[in-house]
Amino acid sequence: MESSAAPRDLGRFDVVVVGAGLIGLATARELLTRRPGLRLAVVEAEEEVAAHQSGHNSGVVHGGIYYEPGSLKARLCVEGAALMYEYAAEHAIAHERCGKVVVAVRPAELGRLDALEQRGRANGVPGLRRVGPSELREIEPNATGLAALHAPGTGIIDYPGVARAIRAELETAGVVFHLGTRVTGLTEAVRVVLDAVGPHGPVRVSAERVITCAGLWADRLARRSGADPDPQIVPFRGVYLRLRATPTPVVRGMVYPVPDPTLPFLGVHVHRHVDGHVMIGPSAMLVPSRDGYRLSHVRGRDVVETLTWPGTWRVARRWWRTGIEEMAMASSQRRHLAAARAYVPSLAAEDLDGSFHSGVRAQAVARDGTLVDDFVISTQGAVTHLRNAPSPAATSAFALARELVDRFEDRQS
Repeated sequence: MESSAAPRDLGRFDVVVVGAGLIGLATARELLTRRPGLRLAVVEAEEEVAAHQSGHNSGVVHGGIYYEPGSLKARLCVEGAALMYEYAAEHAIAHERCGKVVVAVRPAELGRLDALEQRGRANGVPGLRRVGPSELREIEPNATGLAALHAPGTGIIDYPGVARAIRAELETAGVVFHLGTRVTGLTEAVRVVLDAVGPHGPVRVSAERVITCAGLWADRLARRSGADPDPQIVPFRGVYLRLRATPTPVVRGMVYPVPDPTLPFLGVHVHRHVDGHVMIGPSAMLVPSRDGYRLSHVRGRDVVETLTWPGTWRVARRWWRTGIEEMAMASSQRRHLAAARAYVPSLAAEDLDGSFHSGVRAQAVARDGTLVDDFVISTQGAVTHLRNAPSPAATSAFALARELVDRFEDRQS
């Protein structure tokens, strides 16, 4: 139960950014770059930065192949990848442009590969090219398929390291961090007042304007400022299985299947992590908590919100077969392997080391059951909300921050 004591005043600021994931941190950095001397605070519910999606993703710097030309994702992914590599090089953060292949293994997938190639070229993906079976084996000796797209600029990076570096920059510049402080209310009068619960009880922060980058809790903060509840976040857990370390990794970079174009998930793939180990995954399973990194973690409020949202049931009616397949995948290492062996046939059960890495995707679902696939930014009074930031949000963080601040400043002009 939350304390009824009078809230402690944490200060008054020009701008408060809610959320210390990659996008919130990049947004604070962008604000300060444009307005040195800005009185700026970052409020984060967890005790550390990058505690959720930013620290529980695949670590991939995406190239921009998949996204609808003209969408925010398409525009910001390519730009964001370049900015991310630039930042990592400048701050000595581990990263590598190891490359990626998207492999068609059946004739029926060749048309979808053609469409992906067209999208990638329209989006300006650097160095993208089509390769045949023999050249595929030159790029990835353990991969096999009828044809593939090779994106040499796709890479891997230490995203938590990026987040820590941005935090250090911001703190050096005088930005105030309130970690372990969960926002419970947003009230706009002369200023925006944020009610929150900190490590020692209720607190209050005031700001002229607010930008929220709350990821898995984005919809709740939007509703608290009076915004439309549509879309709502529905949590999907993804699991990656880890392979045993070997002198020569089974893949040099990343090997992906041709995805189902009707779903916002990329399918089970094999990729090397920045620390050198190789992972297979992910699955995509609806879970009973927004921070459900383990299936045993259940939050009643999350369950109620998911099950009472009309869009959840419309998604379930449309994709029930896919849902059953994903549940089976989540409970079976054998199924994970079987999916990956379609294009990396040398994989075997004894290659697994028994550990796994999990993350939870904040999937925005519209009331009509649409799986919202692009970034969504909205404004309610003096509060700008990032309502949906699915993959490639981490890749796009610096570019997406620019977009957020552009729109934030447009509202003030």
